[in-house]
Amino acid sequence: MSHADDHEGTRRDFLYYATAGTAVVATGAAVWPLVDQMNPSADVKALSSIRVDISGVEEGSQLTVKWLGKPVFIRHRTEEEIAEARADDDADLPDDLARNHNIDGTADASDANRALDEEGKWLVMIGVCTHLGCVPLGNGAGDYDGWYCPCHGSHYDASGRIRRGPAPENLPVPVAEFLDETTIKLG
Repeated sequence: MSHADDHEGTRRDFLYYATAGTAVVATGAAVWPLVDQMNPSADVKALSSIRVDISGVEEGSQLTVKWLGKPVFIRHRTEEEIAEARADDDADLPDDLARNHNIDGTADASDANRALDEEGKWLVMIGVCTHLGCVPLGNGAGDYDGWYCPCHGSHYDASGRIRRGPAPENLPVPVAEFLDETTIKLG
């Protein structure tokens, strides 16, 4: 083996690695726009979280806001509503495991786990019936003093748990938190 043969092997290796590197960069440059176009647009990102002023929501009333294209019920519950919802914690609930619809990811449909605050005064839920996507009526509607979907007869209690009717699941609890005493952040 001569010195010239060693030089040719090194040159061949260099050309191989340079060609492979160029191919990787070219492939990345071609694929990146295809992957990047799947990211949400700026207007969708802007709506992924909203702040809601709840200072005007009186006890016993409900505010409905639109978030990510869905209605969200924000209910300021009375002591009676809280007591009734907590008394129903031991009831036979169709969706008693809550299928991880709670903010902390636990499989617990208790009222304390579904309420936004420790006292249970604030309840925040996505206001879409889990049967066929209708918007239930609120403010103590239905047989359980919660929400009622007149389309197919689903009854939800004062904690948004399905009690009777064709809906298979509780009203979902979105990610929400208090920013201060009068502002809730959704998302």
